[in-house]
Amino acid sequence: MKNSIEKGFSYVKKKSARMYSFFMMQSTRMQFAVSNNRGENYVDSAVKILIAVVLGGLLLAGLYALFGDVVIPTLETKIKEMFNYAG
Repeated sequence: MKNSIEKGFSYVKKKSARMYSFFMMQSTRMQFAVSNNRGENYVDSAVKILIAVVLGGLLLAGLYALFGDVVIPTLETKIKEMFNYAG
């Protein structure tokens, strides 16, 4: 009886040591995965590119509206005045 109890304790100690080792290894792997920042620059670069594209589109749309409404009609009237010189 005493021998089987000792075997039981020995078995539990071995299993608990293996479980402790397993969980410590998993904890270390998880800490490494959380502290890893390999892909961090890709997200930053993608956001920067997206912002640049949106701002570029807004700038081009603003220039197109400015040229269409203000610059081209003014330029057109000045050219007509220049060629219709009666002086």
